[in-house]
Order: sequence, then C-alpha cells, then structure tokens
Amino acid sequence: MNRTESRRLVIVGAGPIGLEAALYARRLGFDVTVYERGQVAHYWRSWGHIRLFTPFGMNSTPLGRAELTSYELPADHDLLTGHEHVERYLAPLASSPSLRDCIRTETAVLMISRAGCCKSDLPPEYPRDERRFRLLLRQGQTERIDEADIVLDCTGTYANHRWLGNGGIPAMGELASQQHISYWLDDILGTRRHHYAGKSVVLIGSGYSAATTACLLSTLAESHPETWVVWLARGARHQPLVRIPNDPLRERDRLAARANNLAARGDGNVEFHAGTTVEAIEFNQQAFRVVTRSAGRERIWEADRLIANVGYMPDLTLSRELQIHLCYATEGPMALAASLLKQPRGDCLTATPGGPAVLKTTEPNFFILGTKGYGRRSTFLLRSGFEQIRDLFALLTGKPDLDLYKR
Repeated sequence: MNRTESRRLVIVGAGPIGLEAALYARRLGFDVTVYERGQVAHYWRSWGHIRLFTPFGMNSTPLGRAELTSYELPADHDLLTGHEHVERYLAPLASSPSLRDCIRTETAVLMISRAGCCKSDLPPEYPRDERRFRLLLRQGQTERIDEADIVLDCTGTYANHRWLGNGGIPAMGELASQQHISYWLDDILGTRRHHYAGKSVVLIGSGYSAATTACLLSTLAESHPETWVVWLARGARHQPLVRIPNDPLRERDRLAARANNLAARGDGNVEFHAGTTVEAIEFNQQAFRVVTRSAGRERIWEADRLIANVGYMPDLTLSRELQIHLCYATEGPMALAASLLKQPRGDCLTATPGGPAVLKTTEPNFFILGTKGYGRRSTFLLRSGFEQIRDLFALLTGKPDLDLYKR
C-alpha cells in the first residue's frame, strides 16, 4: 500500500477533516478528488453563529497554516465562531493552490459499492481488495459513476438527527411533524430571531447543544419578555450539564455554568424538567402539543415552537453495499469504537489516538474519519480528526514514522 501516484483517492465531504485529509494526500502525491453535496464546510455555515469551545490552534494544522502564509490567520488562542473559522481558514484552504482543482462542490455521493460484487459476495471468489470502488454521483439532475482505489468518508453526522421518542425511535406524530421541528442549532439572535421572539418554546435535550439553545433563548427573552422556554431532558439530573473541574476550555465551562443556573433557578424565562420522556407530538399548523411522561405521570405541553437538540447519528446509506463491521452501540467502525470504549470516561481532551490499526475497516481501503467515525459518541474534537489523518497516511504509505505535521 506504499504506492501513491497510481492510487486514486476519493474523499466524501469537504468539511474541516475532508479538506485537511485532501491536503495531506496531495502533499504525498495521491491523485485526490473531494466531493461535497453543498458548498465547502456546508454544515459549519449552518451553525456558524456559535462560538467554538476550542481555540484556533487546536482547529488547524501546520500543513494548513503553511498553505495560507499569504493570509492573516487568527492567533492560536483565538476563539472563533463557526462562520469566522470558515471565512478565515476553511474557505481560503479550499481555494489554495493545492486544493482548488480537486474539490467538486454541489456534487452528492449517493452510494458506494465495489465493481462487480455486492455486499453479500465474499472472497476468495470475489477478492474485494482487488475491485475498485464505484461511486454513484449526482450533480444537479445528472447522475454518473466515478471510480476510486481508496475512499475516505468524512461526511460527519450533523445532517442526520436523532429522534425524540422514548427509546430513541420517533415519538408518535413526530414523523408527520418533523418538517416543523428544529433539530439543529438555530441562529436565534440573528436570522431566526423573528421566528422565536415572543413565542413559547419547548426545548428537548440535555447536552451542550440544548444548553446553547437555552442560553440564546434566555438572552432573547431579555428584549422580548413574552418568550418562554420549557426545557425537557431525559436524564434525571436537576442540572443538565456536568461541569469539569478546572476546565481548560473556559468557554465550555461558562456555558455549563450559565445553563445550569437557568435550569436550577428558573431564570431567563426558562423552566427545566428532568426525567422526562416524549410520548407524542401533534402540530396543527400553528402550534405544537407535546405529550410527555415523568415519574409515571403524563403531562401535556402546548407551545408555538419545538426545538429538538437530541444529538446526531451516522447516515449509513452511503456504505450500505460495503462490508463494514459497525459497533452495535455507537454505529462507528468497530475497531475504532472498541478503542474508544476502552478509554476512561471523562473529558474529550483526555482521549488518546488509537493508532493506525483502529482506522482499518472490514472493507479494504475504505475509511471513516471525523465525527462519523465516532458514531453516536459526542466526544470528537477536530484535533482527534487530525491525528486520524496522520495515522491513516502512515498506514497507506507503509511508513509508520510518517508525520507531515511535525514542524
């Protein structure tokens, strides 16, 4: 696997991990194409009003910064919003001499297979590692096939929300109502201000996304006191977030402290209810009716808006015809998932890379990097993705000591 020039590498997804992987591959002489169904960093742009917990130095690489020497880059300690990170780093990187000719935007990869064999076809009759990948692409109304020797799935999970109902399935009525439910991080103080100002809102979720939304709605209520938020969480904790002692990510700790105060005190027109599961949802074109259960008792909430910040999960459609062993709990590739599960639970900053071996999947030369590789786990950091890129190309080139990030 130490040949580069003769091996065609396709990357699916032009987010931060896809771009950095493409840059690394180009430095090594791979023939690289990146496909992106929207624009570069499409999903980052959708939540770009949110400020990152981690500083710019953790969200960029030495290769990327060296590629952009003609730009005035942020300082390593700067905390950027998603929009700022795209505008000041990701977009310039995509337009750089090394990458601008290999990125194909507005081109969706619909499914991936092996030439001449299906998912159920097994070696030795069908030696899968000798068959090229076939990718079904759609650009506008036109479909075509491309081929590759190596495929990196860097599509993330943000496009594929989880469900509200008890046990993780859709609540009754949720499927019919989902086009009216917000499952993402809305720009509540900006472009979506008019949608929430003065409205009653049911917010569901117990992680950092829900906490961010609760704080934004509370700020909105300062200027629009009719705004009222009912915050529901499945867990039994009376404070939704566990604060990390001496948290080195101060922005994260500030969010946790404020959100916990809103939940505990009922400040900011926010009332918090723990230990609550969602049973049913109705939407009558004007308002929601949310049926919940807590401590065995049913309760009905009526609201103008419904926000479901309940997390995201991998979309497995892309690789359905490939032979990939996935973790039964996280839906991440099994070797990586097993490595992550062995690590002590705690802060994502303490996680350690598992090395090149854990990136291998049971489908030869198909790799899942970035947030999608972590499956349903929410502990991914861009820094972890950069470590995956370094380890992957050490594996592909057969050079264990290869590290283009060393200064």
